[in-house]
Amino acid sequence: MKLFSLIKPILHAFDPETAHQMTISALKHGLYPRLTPVNDPRLYTKLWHLKFKNPIGLAAGFDKNAEAIAPILNMGFGFTEIGTVTPKPQMGNPRPRIFRDVTNEAVINRMGFPNKGVGIFRQNIQKFVKSKKRTPGVVGLNIGMNKDQTKPANDYIFLIKHLGHLAHYFTVNISSPNTPGLRDLQSRENLMPLIAYIQEARETYCESENLPPILVKLAPDLNEEQQQELADVAIDSGIDGLILTNTTLDRPDSLPEAFSAEKGGLSGQPVKDKSTEVIKNFYVLTQGKIPIIGVGGVSSGADAYEKIKAGASLVQLYSALIFQGPELVNDINHDLLTLLEEDGFDHISQAIGTAHQ
Repeated sequence: MKLFSLIKPILHAFDPETAHQMTISALKHGLYPRLTPVNDPRLYTKLWHLKFKNPIGLAAGFDKNAEAIAPILNMGFGFTEIGTVTPKPQMGNPRPRIFRDVTNEAVINRMGFPNKGVGIFRQNIQKFVKSKKRTPGVVGLNIGMNKDQTKPANDYIFLIKHLGHLAHYFTVNISSPNTPGLRDLQSRENLMPLIAYIQEARETYCESENLPPILVKLAPDLNEEQQQELADVAIDSGIDGLILTNTTLDRPDSLPEAFSAEKGGLSGQPVKDKSTEVIKNFYVLTQGKIPIIGVGGVSSGADAYEKIKAGASLVQLYSALIFQGPELVNDINHDLLTLLEEDGFDHISQAIGTAHQ
């Protein structure tokens, strides 16, 4: 029996945010399973100048304040994305602001970027980086703007300046539905100059050797015209990658009425197909030239493999951990190896985009 199956009833007896805080506290104090990671050269991935021991990462939103980097990597992830961090601390939206639907393995959140600000965030990363037995793994930084900021570029530049030397990569979060006006940045008019400012800040404040890649995280709720426009922006701006996708504002009919009525972004199983479709579209629209990290509804090796075949080079998950626990990471990597063998592939990279063939 997996350890999480024993702990799950206790965690789920609490409201989701309290359960999350308990989990972070347990990780910080070393109370988590040390899982032997799946080390297989067929899963080893090199992207940009970064080396990933496997293609499965933890999505942003779990470790908002960079408090549990080593424990997360010790659970078998090839990489983790911490944040979203904003320059100033902020409380986020009023509680309750996270809701579970166990039947559909779905979550709705309207957090609003609650975090302790860049000062605490930076201290926590520095502690990890300076540790004598530093856990290997790629650490991405998800950056956002404070809700009272009227000039978004200022906040992103500030974060690049203060965190640039600590990031393996940056994710520019412009797609959370819970910060007013944030998704307005998902247009050519607003995104092109924003990316230019961020790239200039990277050149100014980051070490010239191995500059951290700049990725942009987009919503799954973009129509075809918006997807074409943003694919063109991705190509024209020279960004290094895309993360597809964030949470959705859609509410499938299969969701319970009371759960569905909650405001916020929906994640988990119900968003799986929608996010995969967006990955497929952007892979075609960008001619496979811009690396994609696929996220949304991944809860099995088959789900991860589907996103890879759709065009993702790497895959992230989060919501599925709430329902299946940390053992899921190794399960997915084992499943990926089986699926590669079934398709006759020698390496995970050979599967990228094959759904289009």
